[in-house]
Amino acid sequence: MKIEKVSEHIWSLRTWMIIPIHVWVVVDDEGVTLVDAGIPSMAKGIMEFIKQLDAGPLQRIILTHGHSDHVGAVKKILAEKEVPVYVHSVEVPYMEGDLPYPRRKKAEQTVAKQIAKPLLEDEQGNLQRIGELSPFLTPGHSPGHVVYYHEKDQVLLAGDLFTSKKGKLHQPMPMFTADMKEAVKSSSIVKQLKPRRLEVCHGNSVSSPADYFDKYIETMEKKYGYNTK
Repeated sequence: MKIEKVSEHIWSLRTWMIIPIHVWVVVDDEGVTLVDAGIPSMAKGIMEFIKQLDAGPLQRIILTHGHSDHVGAVKKILAEKEVPVYVHSVEVPYMEGDLPYPRRKKAEQTVAKQIAKPLLEDEQGNLQRIGELSPFLTPGHSPGHVVYYHEKDQVLLAGDLFTSKKGKLHQPMPMFTADMKEAVKSSSIVKQLKPRRLEVCHGNSVSSPADYFDKYIETMEKKYGYNTK
């Protein structure tokens, strides 16, 4: 597993399974937050790195969504360290196997029931900050897909909202994306937040992603023939 320091408080942990798979370790005053949990074989390396980092205990796991390559290490990590797991409430019935993900024929349980808790919302329905990360609902790739923004470091942990190639924004993988038009609409979060750096699960970092946003939208509109505005 390859480890890279992304910013002052964030590390990227990467493995390969045909394509790269990233998860992120985020440090704050309370300890460590793990963003996404990759595939099962990553569990040992994730826990070893957190111990080596010596920045406090693992406090929680937060998920961008419930696809199997984002939750695979949850079971093994919880067997070693019992911590809460959070995901958007919309995502829960899909990852628990009660509903099939859109465009999938069968439901598939990727996380056992009662393990994942919904991210907290305020009275207006806005997702509340968790640790030093602000969640934003960005549906499309999956119904309850969420990205997490670290305001101090100006880093957006974008899960599968995008992939990336040669330091530029590219579309999420079509085969696994429930609603591409909705995913492209959700990508406007980049223009809203203007992060210094964007991290994706499948691909490398994108610096100043807002600079590439208009070109990305133009490309997607031409490719799919719809107006995303």
